[in-house]
Amino acid sequence: VQLVESGGGLVQPGGSLRLSCAASGLTFTYYHMTWYRQTPGKERELVATITSAGGTTNTADSVKGRFTISRDNAKNTVYLQMNSLKPEDTAVYLCNARHRASGRNYWGQGTQVTVSS
Repeated sequence: VQLVESGGGLVQPGGSLRLSCAASGLTFTYYHMTWYRQTPGKERELVATITSAGGTTNTADSVKGRFTISRDNAKNTVYLQMNSLKPEDTAVYLCNARHRASGRNYWGQGTQVTVSS
């Protein structure tokens, strides 16, 4: 199983980025997908999650109204659209896949997002 994140980078405050997480080696439609973020010295934070069929999403209060999670099951890919970025959004963003029945889960390596002027 591989989860490969992409789309991170350096962006100015107020800017936008779209992260992608491409999954392989698993039956994508069986997995709930979640974006987390982590900064040094802090606990990993759940950012947004989407159910296996894509019918339900949940977004952390800290990013609500600015970030949107979506998935394309035909492409085995989950996205995180990030708008109105703030310096406090700076983190490594990680993709997680969790099987909807067994709970078995997999992690990607992460992609760095830096929000700075």
